[in-house]
Amino acid sequence: MISKILIANRGEIALRVLRACKELGIATVAVHSTADANAMHVRLADESVCIGPPPSRDSYLNIHQIVAACEITGADAVHPGYGFLSENAKFADILDAHGITFIGPTADHIRIMGDKITAKKTAEALGIPVVPGSVGEIRTDEEAVEIATKIGFPVIIKATAGGGGRGMKVANNVGELSIALSTARSEAGAAFGNEAVYIEKYLAHPRHIEVQVMGDGEGNAVHLGERDCSLQRRHQKVWEEANSPSLNVSQRSEIGEICAAAMRKLKYRGAGTVEFLYEDGNFYFIEMNTRLQVEHPVTEAITGIDLVNEQIRIASGGGLSVTQDEIRFSGHAIECRINAEDPSTFVPSPGTITHYHTPGGLGVRVDSGVYQGYKIPPYYDSLIGKLIVHGRTRVECMMRLRRALDEFVVDGISTTLPLFRDLLANPDIANGDYDIHWLEKFLADKAGK
Repeated sequence: MISKILIANRGEIALRVLRACKELGIATVAVHSTADANAMHVRLADESVCIGPPPSRDSYLNIHQIVAACEITGADAVHPGYGFLSENAKFADILDAHGITFIGPTADHIRIMGDKITAKKTAEALGIPVVPGSVGEIRTDEEAVEIATKIGFPVIIKATAGGGGRGMKVANNVGELSIALSTARSEAGAAFGNEAVYIEKYLAHPRHIEVQVMGDGEGNAVHLGERDCSLQRRHQKVWEEANSPSLNVSQRSEIGEICAAAMRKLKYRGAGTVEFLYEDGNFYFIEMNTRLQVEHPVTEAITGIDLVNEQIRIASGGGLSVTQDEIRFSGHAIECRINAEDPSTFVPSPGTITHYHTPGGLGVRVDSGVYQGYKIPPYYDSLIGKLIVHGRTRVECMMRLRRALDEFVVDGISTTLPLFRDLLANPDIANGDYDIHWLEKFLADKAGK
């Protein structure tokens, strides 16, 4: 059994992992940069180690410092949270070489799913539906024209090592294709150190739907339903809900079992998310995240299963705590990502929180690492917390969300709380009638008034 876990992250996810460890009676080690010395997870952990100055490359991405912190404190496992080193195969390999358990999938599975082309080929071989497109990297403009003509315009160019919308360009015709390729390659090289790109059919009005999976590494795997993450700004999720308003019971059961069966074949270990674009009743694989997701609480709300607890259990060799037929889905859940940003311009708003009051009551959960008097540093992601609400129905859930947003107070900085109040007043949101482009159009229309 794991006796001490080092949490290689910061903010709300570090606190989330720490709480799971506390409930399991496992000792915790918080690592932090000098900017995060007063963070809540640092205050609550059994031990803490400063691993460097504010820049992430010198602290939260510094593998050698994190391994040294494990050795100093005697931590026998590392939970990477999300972001930073959570999908770094080299990090998983180094921990393994030092006899430290990585609470996540194998390094090989991280590598397979970390490269978009390899991931797509693997998904197709495992029986997961994929978007029509190139088999591998596009090397010449002529090759791109041939494939684009075959699958039909518009097409989208994507970086093989991409993420967060970088290295992605749409071409509506042959004339735009060469420029899109060149621009995508340049962006990919600058962002990821890898200029390789591939091409796919561009879906005009899809939803973004993802399936939560969990495997024990021995060929047993389950799915825990889907989440709808279609409300996005610049490819960054803003609002997530489970179940998706666009799927019926048979559709979610079918795609869930397809993903679970694929993970059994792969002998996948730990938590993972298979992500799809969904349009006209069809699912198209886009990527797999080999880690815990920011939006995992909505799945916990509708299943009652603690995903972090499950991750630790699997990493300890305890296997899955549930079989597929034991998983029950109950009600509806919505998560709003609360960022320290201006709600109109989305410019980051670091600073000191002068007053902080979170909502409560039945079906309301707030995951956040901030507190009154906390100074939000300017060096990291602007996410300061997540508001998660659960209700018996989607209507009840949205009524509860409206009430919770009215109670939520964060003074001293700007936050995106007003955005969610605006969204709740929109009939498209009330009806679940939106796609991945809806939010950007909504914001553009609002800015134009």
